[in-house]
Amino acid sequence: MSSAILDVDLLAFEQGSRAARAAVVEGVRCSLATGFVYARADLSADLLDAAYGLLGRFFALEPAVKQRFVASGSSGQTGYTGLLVETAAGHSHADWKEMLNWAAPLPLAHPLRRRFPLHYPEPLLPEAVVPGLSVVLQEFHAAIAELQRRFLRVIAVGLGAAEGFFDAVVEDAPTLTRAIRYPPMAEAPSGPHLWAAPHADINLITALPRATAPGLQVLVEGEWVEALPPDGRVIINSGLMLERLSNGHIPAGWHRVIAPALPAAAAEAPAVAAAGRLSVVQFCHARPSTVLQPLPCCCGPDTPQRYAAISAADALEDVLYRINLLEAAPAPGGPPADAAASVAPPSAACAG
Repeated sequence: MSSAILDVDLLAFEQGSRAARAAVVEGVRCSLATGFVYARADLSADLLDAAYGLLGRFFALEPAVKQRFVASGSSGQTGYTGLLVETAAGHSHADWKEMLNWAAPLPLAHPLRRRFPLHYPEPLLPEAVVPGLSVVLQEFHAAIAELQRRFLRVIAVGLGAAEGFFDAVVEDAPTLTRAIRYPPMAEAPSGPHLWAAPHADINLITALPRATAPGLQVLVEGEWVEALPPDGRVIINSGLMLERLSNGHIPAGWHRVIAPALPAAAAEAPAVAAAGRLSVVQFCHARPSTVLQPLPCCCGPDTPQRYAAISAADALEDVLYRINLLEAAPAPGGPPADAAASVAPPSAACAG
């Protein structure tokens, strides 16, 4: 079953022969029918290790210290988000995870930041309590964002669009990087449970480098399978924005994160139970002004247009509302409303 998720080489697309490029495009096209693909690239393992080391120091801090880095009014688009806040749309229980979010800031006078302030909040990173963290995380963000831009060129060719089609779509977009700590079993409900409930991402594509422990499962042909990429690969999964632009030719990839059952037969399970799980993911978004409408190359007599047009801004804000992250506008002279008080109606997505 898991063999339906293919292993492709981004560097072969960029540096190989015409035949090698065609093979990568076909591999990505076939694999993304599941919503997932494993990609060999040139992401620095040392940079990933450095990021995990600093993030581990932050998440090990006392809750009161971490709460200092909650960015009020940002709807989870920057800063710290605590345990049991984000709720996968359509689910009644919040996910058992805490998060640190960051992005590449735009100048205050940038027209996108002026027009879409929710999408471009002022960054808030815990540099004061973990010195050196900001430089490493921003370097990591830039490296993953560039990898995703490069991978979108493969997808564009596979759809029948120009190779550089997505370049302008993601330029200065509110692409978000998120570090997620799933707590040790001692801190969570007893027995096997979901750290993160099943969901699909709202964005174009998501990149997931290796995590510190297993737990990610993906839905392939109606069955949940472990996501086990070869060493040195990055998992790429498709989101709802890409599903819409591709007229459904590339479906959004559904996934969940499940904690190990205790007691477990696997020798490594006690270590996972003691340490929890740390992962870093990046959600590659379209510019908020982008009109998400099926591309002409994805429509035809046998494949009529399935989706109406919607702006990327409207799509993201709708999902933020549905997963309990969209904060209400503050009353005049009053503080922002508590995001955790809102109720999430059924939907498909989790935010990026």
